[in-house]
Amino acid sequence: MSKLKFFVAAIALCLTANAIAETAQEQVNEKNVLAFYELALNQKQGQAAVDRYVGSRYIQHNPGVDDGIQGFVKLIDFLREKYPQSHNEIKQAFVDGNYVILHVHAVSEPGTRGNAIVDIFRLDDQGKIVEHWDVVQPIPDQSANNNGMF
Repeated sequence: MSKLKFFVAAIALCLTANAIAETAQEQVNEKNVLAFYELALNQKQGQAAVDRYVGSRYIQHNPGVDDGIQGFVKLIDFLREKYPQSHNEIKQAFVDGNYVILHVHAVSEPGTRGNAIVDIFRLDDQGKIVEHWDVVQPIPDQSANNNGMF
């Protein structure tokens, strides 16, 4: 094998190994966010979800929710009390490095149309959630197209 071919093969091997490592971390990140979402939002176990899946600091960008871990736990306590039958169905999940993005159908009370939500989570290098953004849009009664929101 020529030196050039050997060099090219070595670079390809390094790039492949790096891509596999990133993919493995992305899989961990997605798994952790999905488990966190189910435990916190659907089972209403905010503190348990935080204990398992959140880092030592949690930055909240939703202006209606207090910043930090206790702000998140307070939100879940509110949901458990005010909307005990609420349910969030994840329609799509996207992963890009340390970011996991969810497209969610959230229904606060059975029989209502609910909201379309895009949740964005940033995770640290250990797969713990450390930051959150969201965009919420009510699902209208009528649409100008037939495509649906999901």
